[in-house]
Amino acid sequence: MASVGRPVIFDLYNTLIDGADGRRDRVVGEMATILGIAPADLVAAYRESWDDRLVRWSVEETVQIIAGRLGVTPTDEQVSRAAALRRGLADRLLGLVPASILAALDGLRARGHRLALVSNATSETAESWPHSPLAGRFDIAIFSSAVGLAKPDPAIYELAAGRLGVAPAECVFVGDGSDDELAGAAAAGMTVFRTVEFRDTLPTWPGPVIDSLAELPELLGEPSPAPTP
Repeated sequence: MASVGRPVIFDLYNTLIDGADGRRDRVVGEMATILGIAPADLVAAYRESWDDRLVRWSVEETVQIIAGRLGVTPTDEQVSRAAALRRGLADRLLGLVPASILAALDGLRARGHRLALVSNATSETAESWPHSPLAGRFDIAIFSSAVGLAKPDPAIYELAAGRLGVAPAECVFVGDGSDDELAGAAAAGMTVFRTVEFRDTLPTWPGPVIDSLAELPELLGEPSPAPTP
């Protein structure tokens, strides 16, 4: 039976899967065509509304509110079609998990680590999560849009630790560094590792850096077992 290791809490985008910023902008541009809005205007408005989309607004509310800010009142059909594009993107991104990431997560679980997700993500990501190959590998998943909290607020890290039944200081946090998430995890008392597997988001971070999740067991003081002859 595997020994119990320290719980590991992961970020999602640019940590476990590609953040795909360019693809997001293209989808928002397609939504703009449906809504009768200039694509560049809708892309800019989506970016500016990040803080609100992160902790409130459903997919449909987002479409309605942002279109309204741009002087457009979309029909229910337009809202539905635009929202479907956004949900489709989330489904695709959450399905594109590299095999190496899945293997690393399986290796951690085999060593007795419980795994948690804490993601600054809008509601369509939370909706799509149960269909992702990642979902079954995690003990808990916390999305900012579902709990009304966002990184780097220490409360969201404390919430994750509490749901795992441990103190924050017992946890390891792994993320690329977006939204000041590494500083937030450190402020909550967690051990922090920055990953650059998808993107070198925060090169000024002074703590340990990992190039691949496969390196994590060694950093946790748990070298991989020697291969069987």
